Amino acid sequence: MEVILKEDVINLGYKDDVVTVKDGYGRNFLIPQGKAILATESAKKVLAENLKQRAHKIAEIKKQAEEKAAKLEGTNLVITAKTSSTGTIFGSVTNIQVAEELAKKGFDIDRKTIFIKGSVKEIGYYNAQVRLHKEVSVDIPFEVKSENESVNVAKETENKEEAPAAPVQEEESAE
Repeated sequence: MEVILKEDVINLGYKDDVVTVKDGYGRNFLIPQGKAILATESAKKVLAENLKQRAHKIAEIKKQAEEKAAKLEGTNLVITAKTSSTGTIFGSVTNIQVAEELAKKGFDIDRKTIFIKGSVKEIGYYNAQVRLHKEVSVDIPFEVKSENESVNVAKETENKEEAPAAPVQEEESAE
């Protein structure tokens, strides 16, 4: 079944996209919820005419998304979480915490547009992707720190001890 999306649907498409979905998904969810309409020939013609008329508006929306992306480009976040003594987080860091930290920095970003690969369950450095437009996305690095300072200090010294150890072993084996 082909439908025309009336709004952005995560993992399916963006507003005004013509997508093919299973009959039950379209008939029982998308159409009754007002998220899509059937893609008949007349509906496609109306969509094409509307897209022609809104072409400059769409370009303006993309331009705004690119400007917002430029502002977000240099942003680094630090998220604090409760951790055990080994640096494992109780729970995990999600897009909600990233959105809250961005809000503290003055960026109003919807949490549904923030994607984090994998799960964040330990302190360290990670990346989140913010999709502002279907053609514009920004990677935002963030660091997860423990609320308990002794865990942060222990992890940092562990990382510093591991880094010089590898080159020293290589030098010894070369002699």
